[in-house]
Amino acid sequence: MDISEIAQVVKHHRKVAKLSQAELGRLAGVGKTAVFDLEHKKETIRFDVVRKILEALNITVKLGSPLFSMGDKADSPREKEET
Repeated sequence: MDISEIAQVVKHHRKVAKLSQAELGRLAGVGKTAVFDLEHKKETIRFDVVRKILEALNITVKLGSPLFSMGDKADSPREKEET
C-alpha cells in the first residue's frame, strides 16, 4: 500500500460521508491542510497525522508479513506487546 492508494481511499470515504476537507480535519484533530496534503499524495505527511485521519473515517489498516504466517503467532511483535 502506498500513499496514492491511501489518498484515494480517504478522499472516497470523505466524499461518501459528505464531509469537506475542513470538517474532516476538525473531526480528526488536524488542519484542513493535512487532509488536502494526504488527498494530494504529499509523501512528507507524518504517519500520526495519517493515522488520525484514517481513524476519523473509521478506516483500518492491517499489517502483513510473510513472517506472520510462519509458525507460532507468539512470534509476532503485536502478540509480544499485548502480553
